[in-house]
Amino acid sequence: MSAAAAALMAALLAPAPSPSPPPAGAGRPEGATVSNLTIFACTAAGLWRSQTWGLAWERVERPPLGALGEARALALLGPWVFAGGDNGLFASEDFGDTWRRLHEGGPVHSVLADRYFAAEPVLFMGTGEGLLKSDDGGRTFRRTALWGTPIHRIEWPGPELVVASGRGLAFSKDGGATFTAAGDGLPAGEVKAFALSSFYSVDPALFAGPAGAGLFRSSDGGRSWTRAGLAGRSVSDLVWLGPILYAATDGGLFRSADNGGSWSALGEGMQGRRPLRLLFPLAPESALEFFVGTDRGVYWTGDGGASWRASGLEGHSVGCLGTFPPPDPAPSWQKGKSE
Repeated sequence: MSAAAAALMAALLAPAPSPSPPPAGAGRPEGATVSNLTIFACTAAGLWRSQTWGLAWERVERPPLGALGEARALALLGPWVFAGGDNGLFASEDFGDTWRRLHEGGPVHSVLADRYFAAEPVLFMGTGEGLLKSDDGGRTFRRTALWGTPIHRIEWPGPELVVASGRGLAFSKDGGATFTAAGDGLPAGEVKAFALSSFYSVDPALFAGPAGAGLFRSSDGGRSWTRAGLAGRSVSDLVWLGPILYAATDGGLFRSADNGGSWSALGEGMQGRRPLRLLFPLAPESALEFFVGTDRGVYWTGDGGASWRASGLEGHSVGCLGTFPPPDPAPSWQKGKSE
C-alpha cells in the first residue's frame, strides 16, 4: 500500500469527536441509538450541528464560516466537512471544528468530493450558474461543460458522473468534460432529486423526479425511462436502500417496497410539515432509524417512518442533512487510484 493510501485509510478510520452529554432532563427518544456521529443541518440561518443525536443543536459560526449566509449544501468524508451557501464554499478538516474558505462565489447548491479525497483531491461544486470542478482540493476551480443552469445534486458512482440541474439529468463519462442528457421518457425540465443503484457501475438503474411530474425509473443508465408513481408530485429527495425507496415530496413522505409500483404515505406525528431532505445515518446496517429535514425543523423516527418525533431546529427550514459515512471498500473502477 502506498503512503498516500495508508494516510487516507487512517483518516477515514479516525473516530469522530465524542459528543457532549445531552441537556439535563432531555432524555433520548425511546429506541434511539446511542451514537457519537455528528449530524449537520443546513438552514437559512446558517449551518448547525448536533453531537447528541438531534437532542440539542449548536450553530456553527467559527470564523470564517459566519460569512456562509444561508447554508445549502453539505459533503462529509472522513474528517472533512464541505459546506456551501450563499457566500461560497467552506471546508473543515477536523469534523467541523475549524474552517477555511475555498471559494467566494455563490450561491453554492451542491458539492461532492472524491471518496478518496486524500489521494485524489477532486471536488465538484454546483452553483446557480453551473458545475465547477477542482483537481487540487479546492484551491482552484474551473467550469465544466455543464454551464448556464443551476446544479442541484451531484453523484459520482464511477466512472460516470450524474448531475441534476435546472435542465434535467446529465451524464458524463469523462469527469465533466462532456455531458449527455437523459434519454426518452423523462419529461424535460428541472430535476432536484435522483437515486442510483448501489452497484450502478454494473447495474445502471436509477430513479429521478422531474419537477411536478412524479417519479421515473431507468434500468439502462438514463437512456430510457418509465413512470414509477407519485404522479403530479415534486420530489425534493430520494433514498434507495435495497428494496425500499423513500421519497420526500411536496405532498409528504412516501415509501415504496416494489420499485415504485405502489407507494404508502408516512408521517404520523409530522402532519403539516413538508419533508425536504432525508438522512439515514446508520444505513446500510439499519434503515429503521433516520432523520428528515422539513420546512419546520428536524424529525426522527425509530420505526422506519411509521411514527415521528420532533428533533430540534423548530421553526427552521432544513434543506440538507449530513453525517460521516462509514469507510467502504474501493470499487473496481477506483482500485487503480488507491494502490
